Amino acid sequence: MLKRLLLLLVLATPVHAVQPDEVLSDPGLEARARQISQVLRCPVCQGENIDESNAGVSRDLRLAVRERLVAGDSDAQVIDYIKDRFGEYVLFEPERRGANLILYWIGPAVLVVALGGIFLWLRGRRREEEPVPVLSAEEEARLKDLLKD
Repeated sequence: MLKRLLLLLVLATPVHAVQPDEVLSDPGLEARARQISQVLRCPVCQGENIDESNAGVSRDLRLAVRERLVAGDSDAQVIDYIKDRFGEYVLFEPERRGANLILYWIGPAVLVVALGGIFLWLRGRRREEEPVPVLSAEEEARLKDLLKD
């Protein structure tokens, strides 16, 4: 019973949301369309590319990608076409320029500053530790007398 339920769940899960009527007859163009669709984010879904999304806007974007490829556009031109209409949000990996460059470097910069601060703090703590005072001969003799008792 459990095996049948598991098999039903596996078979019911779609591998891709691409519908049969969207598939191009040229396998080379279809492969390019799939590749482009996997780097474009669905504008209404969170963290899902348009190749896997079942949203209506994703279907429209998949069709637009295929139309642009059939028209002879390069992959970069297709991505730019979609980006111009929906903004940089549709790119899973935003371009590394302008304000995005700050976002790419702020994480490593904060890490370096934090590690430097920890290093300096630990180094400063070592200096603050006072050395243990050495006992004088009189104090050592008194200590020995106390320990004998």
